[in-house]
Amino acid sequence: MTGSWRPPEWPPVEPRRLAAVTLGVLAALVAASLLVGLLEVGLSVPNAAPVYLLAVVAAGVLFGTWPAVLAAVGSSVLYDFFFVQPYHTLTIADASEWLNLLVFLVVAVTIGRLAALLAERAQESAARAREAQALFRVSRVLATTATVDEAAPQVLRELAEVTGMSRIWLALGADLAAELVVADTGDAEPRPAATWRVVLQRAPGDAPARWARTHVGPSPERRRPVAEEVVYRVRVEAAEETVGSLWAQRPRGRGDPDRSETRILSAAADQLGQAIRRDRLTAQATAAEVARQSDAIKTALLDSVSHDLRTPLATIRAAVGSLLDPLVDWSPEDRRGVLDSIDGETERLNRLVRNMLDLSRIEGGALHPELEAHDLDELTSATLQRLRPGTSKRLVVDVPASLPPVLVDDLYLDQVLTNLLENALRYGGQTVRLAARELPGHGVIEIAVEDDGPGVPPESLPRLFEKFYRVPRAGDGSRRGMGLGLTVVRGLALAMGGEVEARRSELGGLAVAVRLRAAAVEEPEAAPAGRGGA
Repeated sequence: MTGSWRPPEWPPVEPRRLAAVTLGVLAALVAASLLVGLLEVGLSVPNAAPVYLLAVVAAGVLFGTWPAVLAAVGSSVLYDFFFVQPYHTLTIADASEWLNLLVFLVVAVTIGRLAALLAERAQESAARAREAQALFRVSRVLATTATVDEAAPQVLRELAEVTGMSRIWLALGADLAAELVVADTGDAEPRPAATWRVVLQRAPGDAPARWARTHVGPSPERRRPVAEEVVYRVRVEAAEETVGSLWAQRPRGRGDPDRSETRILSAAADQLGQAIRRDRLTAQATAAEVARQSDAIKTALLDSVSHDLRTPLATIRAAVGSLLDPLVDWSPEDRRGVLDSIDGETERLNRLVRNMLDLSRIEGGALHPELEAHDLDELTSATLQRLRPGTSKRLVVDVPASLPPVLVDDLYLDQVLTNLLENALRYGGQTVRLAARELPGHGVIEIAVEDDGPGVPPESLPRLFEKFYRVPRAGDGSRRGMGLGLTVVRGLALAMGGEVEARRSELGGLAVAVRLRAAAVEEPEAAPAGRGGA
């Protein structure tokens, strides 16, 4: 916020204002003289000179101190000329009249000065109130928008309205040559290229800021002439660094911005500078967070590759090497066991690679599900039939046949169920339950896979669907998964218009629920009257 301000090149009073003030004072004095004449001559009221104080007060309130002083002097002269003997001369015969006129003059000047001060204070208070309201609106816009680019158009419109500018634009850059316009109230109209501009020069501390004209030379570009417009510039700074300029255009006849308008422009430029600094800090923090997460993902991926992908490959290679060793005499049972081990590790490797590929498709936005109405009992039966032979644990299924069809992509849902069941069979207890139900009044089918295992800590539930997140478990060693299965489940469910939730199971372990939309069921049409039906 800048301090007091004085126009650098204006005369003390403009000719138009001087003429208006002169006419106003003369009108007040004439009206007061007529009223005094009516009172003293027509109504024989003695010494009606105080009536002239009304003219002095009016001049002070309307025009200021010096017009009030002139009205006080003019009142004394007019009263002496018209109402003090000898009449129609400036000569005073009675010495007491000199004292009366002198006292009247002092009182009139004092009252005029006080009235002018009160009027100036009232005007200053009103101006301060307008400033506060304007700056509050600017601050609110900057505080409620994400970036300066988004807030700038509304801020500039507000400034143009309260400062009387015909056009305002904001340009960002370290210097004038590097500035790029980010917002402009003039839309697509060409910006002016004047040979001189007015720059707000701020002084340190509470010293007043001043408008100074600066010659910039002829413009190298051909733009429309702006003979009747003056271009103003206010530097936008943040942390003592120039980050851009607030430019304004104003009709030449209106003169430079007054004290209140200057304070508004200066404070708005400061607020814009702080908002720009905030955006830069936010961008830097976001970039740092992205880099940190990228490093974390790379580290997790390398860790997963080194442990989860290398382990099945090493097991397969060792088993194949043993089978190929001519010195080892394998029995049919032993050979079958080694081949089963190779098959299991191959399936594990296939699952890891599949999840990584699915994750890349999810993050790349390459999922395009074909949603159709499917019977949930048939889909779950096919998945369970494929998984049952590979486990000795107890699988409980609770999928009512009365459930309405579910609107899904059958391949995506099969993959969702496979990941959930494999996760429960691997980390759960001895019982895994697959249950489905219709949520009343929502048109949603909920499919839940739960187990009776140790479950997960409550603080880990919100993170189960994060990439590469693995619940801390003792004794897992290198056999732990990559932390992608549940991430893929969430991505596929979202692609089908559903949602997922992790919670504590009624069996004591973990429950993961997938909610999907139920397909609309068409009611059969009634048989026409007069015709038989089944």
